[in-house]
Amino acid sequence: MAPVAIATDSTHYLPRALAEEQGIHQVSLYVGWRGEPERELEMDGFDAFYERLRRDPELPSTSQPSIGDFLTVWEPLIEAGHDVVSIHLAGGISGTCEAARQAHGLLSERGLGDRVEVIDGETACGGTGLLVLAAAAAARAGADKDAVIARVLDARKVLRIWFCLDTLEYLRRGGRVGKAQAWLGGTLRIKPILSLEYEIVPVERVRTAGRAFERMVRYAQELHDSGSDGWVVQHIQAPEQSERLIARCREIFDSEPLFTSEVGPVIGTYTGPGLIGVGAIPRALLS
Repeated sequence: MAPVAIATDSTHYLPRALAEEQGIHQVSLYVGWRGEPERELEMDGFDAFYERLRRDPELPSTSQPSIGDFLTVWEPLIEAGHDVVSIHLAGGISGTCEAARQAHGLLSERGLGDRVEVIDGETACGGTGLLVLAAAAAARAGADKDAVIARVLDARKVLRIWFCLDTLEYLRRGGRVGKAQAWLGGTLRIKPILSLEYEIVPVERVRTAGRAFERMVRYAQELHDSGSDGWVVQHIQAPEQSERLIARCREIFDSEPLFTSEVGPVIGTYTGPGLIGVGAIPRALLS
């Protein structure tokens, strides 16, 4: 039997070279203005998108992959002899995982359902990226489908990821605010720190960007102290803040990040520019 193949959607934002090196198979979400959706995976850089997001009074629309999009990725893998573990964006903020399950249902009707496992990662961005890397490591070591699934579930149990936004305005406009809804009753002029556990979960509110940054640094220290030493940093249009956070995390973890990258338009539509995030899992889950 060929090794287990790992699939995911485009909202992990792993560096493209890393995703290719790890043999990750991807299904793209869509984003665009006024009925002109683009495949996120086909976008060449994000600067133009975020510049328009800042100035356009209308938010772009985002949409999940079609059932056919999933089958286009999975079917050649099945035909090549692979089982597939497909890990996706949290169901609490997107219909992506449900669409994947519908595609899986069609495979089941053809007697192929046992060849694919769909997992709701209950996270996004770097969190999904870490789950995908854990799955790829297990598959590379020769694990069968059940063992790869077990590795993903073990990683999800210990995964922790926080992100700080410049404003709640984009979450409010996009309707993805989740359990942070109560924060919208007051001023939007705060620096919200959030997590994602199936849906958006509020963590803390601070008044200044400086305090928010230092709280993210303290959180990185908490991750290190808990044994989660495989760390990542991501941002949206905040390269200087991101580099500062990476430098502080290098001191804390005494290691290089597993990856750093910019979060793309599908998630960025609802968070806006200025996001910085940090997360980690134990490196033992990546071997």
